Amino acid sequence: MKLLLKNMAVADPNVSYDGVRDILIENGIVTDVETSITCDADRIIDGKGKLVASPGLVDMHVHFRDPGFTYKEDILTGSMAAKAGGVTTVLCMPNTKPTIDNPDTVRYIKDKAKETGITVHPVASITKGLTGKELSDYDELKNCGVIAISDDGRPVENAELMRKALELSNENKLCVISHCEDLNIINGGIINKGKVSKALGVKGMDRASEDYITAREIALAMSCDAKIHIAHVSTKGSVNIIRAAKKDGVRVTCETCPHYFTYTDKKLLSQDADYRMSPPLREEEDREAVENALLDGTIDCIVTDHAPHSAEDKADFLTAPNGVVGLETSLAVTLTQLYHTGKLSLSGVIKLMSSNPRDVLDLERVSVQVGSVADIVVFDPDMQWEVVPEKLHSKSKNSVFKGEHLKGRVIYTISNGNVVFELNDAT
Repeated sequence: MKLLLKNMAVADPNVSYDGVRDILIENGIVTDVETSITCDADRIIDGKGKLVASPGLVDMHVHFRDPGFTYKEDILTGSMAAKAGGVTTVLCMPNTKPTIDNPDTVRYIKDKAKETGITVHPVASITKGLTGKELSDYDELKNCGVIAISDDGRPVENAELMRKALELSNENKLCVISHCEDLNIINGGIINKGKVSKALGVKGMDRASEDYITAREIALAMSCDAKIHIAHVSTKGSVNIIRAAKKDGVRVTCETCPHYFTYTDKKLLSQDADYRMSPPLREEEDREAVENALLDGTIDCIVTDHAPHSAEDKADFLTAPNGVVGLETSLAVTLTQLYHTGKLSLSGVIKLMSSNPRDVLDLERVSVQVGSVADIVVFDPDMQWEVVPEKLHSKSKNSVFKGEHLKGRVIYTISNGNVVFELNDAT
């Protein structure tokens, strides 16, 4: 199978090209990149100098709800949403039913993912059943292909148990992803604690809940010289803690989501549960701190925390579960907020959404150069479109960006040399 991409601009933090390029893909591998390639190809896609080809995106924080909650999402529909967003590799979190804490559940996900055309990595739980009481069997999970562990949705409350998990992660080379929210400090809060929560008369979630666990995880990682990855950073305090730790040589990396550098808790004045997630939207000083941390390298990765919930689940503002979908909008929002405002280059965007996550996870990098696996997203950075929830590929439509007009859209997603998504009039 020969696929020829012609007249493409290339955005790749791993290699620099002047002008447009033709890219030849054969049997899943990039075999040639030149200013002009003429050959008998099975398919030719002409970018006409307007489309950008870059390494496929990696979202290291998604919830596919499968097994156990497939009325919200499943591996196939979640993967379709990923492909529509230019994402060729995902890590799906373990708060499923049963929990991803055993080889059978890992195999179930991997087997079902074979049908998707992209790479789906199950993230196993740090503790069995996400109970925070007993560590999962990391040797067993590593042997069946797990590359990361997390009790996402809650922290491991017992600090000594978390320290032991970090020690073992060094031995097993597993990426430990921590959800940094102290549940005792949150104590039933549903949105950020501040002027908006006070105006609405609802219980707020103090920033200290995130800042405290972030500091604790860094201290624990320091104690055993382990790596720690901090999930969905949302506060100015966490940013400052992580920045200082990095300067001190602590092996800490972190991620954030597009909603945290785009919106503030003022969105909650609408009392629409689609704007509720965990951690919550914060205030302008936090939004600005997160954005600056992306620009100065403190925050390593942009992820989505794609968390589908049904319309029925989200119907009541006060009782709805936290979470928003984001796979199909993440690149477009990042382009709109950071590239089109002149704050980041295209290669800078791709570094945060592709090469950095691969580095954090110790995955082989992909690139638009000869010899690389052909995981490539082709996008139009200038295409404007409206986010219409009903048109999203996810089963659930709880998009925090609903109704927004974004600039930048995925046109093709290529995974292992195969076109697995193509924008058309029906998308």
